[in-house]
Amino acid sequence: MATEPAGKPLSKRKAEVFTEIEAPPLSHFFGNAEQRKQANRYWIKDNIGNAFDLLVHFGLKLMTMDGCSNFGAKLGPFAIPKFNKSAIKRGRATLARLLPEKTQAERDAILQENLKSQGRIMTEFSVINRLLGDMDRITLHDFHRLIEPTRQGPVIIVGMHLGNWEIGPTILHKDGVRPYANYIPPKGRAKAWISAKVRRKGGLNFLPPGAQGTRPSVKLLKEGGVISMFCDEAVAGKIRGPLFGRKPHLEGNLAVAVRLARMTGAKICPWYNIRGEGFRFDAYFLPAIELPPEDKPGARLMDDILLLNSVIEPVIRANLDQWYFLDNTLPTD
Repeated sequence: MATEPAGKPLSKRKAEVFTEIEAPPLSHFFGNAEQRKQANRYWIKDNIGNAFDLLVHFGLKLMTMDGCSNFGAKLGPFAIPKFNKSAIKRGRATLARLLPEKTQAERDAILQENLKSQGRIMTEFSVINRLLGDMDRITLHDFHRLIEPTRQGPVIIVGMHLGNWEIGPTILHKDGVRPYANYIPPKGRAKAWISAKVRRKGGLNFLPPGAQGTRPSVKLLKEGGVISMFCDEAVAGKIRGPLFGRKPHLEGNLAVAVRLARMTGAKICPWYNIRGEGFRFDAYFLPAIELPPEDKPGARLMDDILLLNSVIEPVIRANLDQWYFLDNTLPTD
């Protein structure tokens, strides 16, 4: 992660460009060594993984909502330490940075709960849309703080990776709001197909991923639309947001959100949800943020980033046991 040295201006954020892998023609099976390797990987090796992903997804759909969630709570603490030991190491280091006042035993207890939460998220994706017919499992707090701004003009919904954030479009679905989001498909063709199918059914519309989605986002907001994004994030194993005491930087969605808001006059509406008992959630909607006036474009960029971070960071700090990116590294300046 790039951070800005004290006394120097913020550097320009490097645009991230998404490139989709194209299928090699079947004739590659009869080509040179590299072509045969590509064909075997795409059409044979990858499809074995695709078949497994589909089997798991549709197998989990046979379970009840609670059964599927509870299975995940057992799977996470078993699978993550066994198959991703580096994640456990990173999680412990991040907790030590953020909670130095707690004992190692207390921090390990938080990490254990986080593993359960991550396991639930993995399995619940197969049944998440059943909540559309069982909204009693979601308790809304101050929902008017989000729904009223969406009726008045452009809105940037800023979520947080707590509880199970996939319930966001489900909540808006009943009020006829279908937000747009920059969508980067997961690796694996089956996973990408499952992800797109589930999210579209849940009420999410897609914008192009990465830099390709910037112009459509601006156009949509200028027309009074609604986009959804997350400003707590980690890339390549490193936490970009929240800042957690670091200087503001442009390598993340904190900067993207405030820049979009400045360009379009959009309000920023933060929200998050916390898991209750099993597959039940409390969703909290925070007051809309209207950025203060600035003398010239970009004059308040650092202050804007800090303002948005000041809303998000305390929520994340208070719920580290459910934060999805806890097992990533917190870089130092």
